[in-house]
Amino acid sequence: MNLAKKTHINELFGFYEKLLTDKQQAYLRYYFEDDYSIVEIAEAETVSRQAVSDNINRAIEQLEKYENILHLQVDFAKRQALEKDVEQYIETHYPDDNVLKLLVQKLLTTEIDN
Repeated sequence: MNLAKKTHINELFGFYEKLLTDKQQAYLRYYFEDDYSIVEIAEAETVSRQAVSDNINRAIEQLEKYENILHLQVDFAKRQALEKDVEQYIETHYPDDNVLKLLVQKLLTTEIDN
């Protein structure tokens, strides 16, 4: 798996980890965070390599399915880009307006409550 794909899966895992089974979470942590091979995971979990591979593939499919439906990761990335654009605009056009900078910083760090 190439680095871009691994990075993408790690990002999705950050958003949707709790929606996976405990076993899928563990296998993805082994594989992506701890950089274990399929063989090493199989040995650690005393299961077949095929079982590990199947679980990892199913978990990745689930992560991609959740993202296709919910768009949390892509929306987060878009928001980050927009936040950066706003901060650059303020720095360029209002570099001395500390009140504006403070208000925008508060806005960017405030969690939205449901």
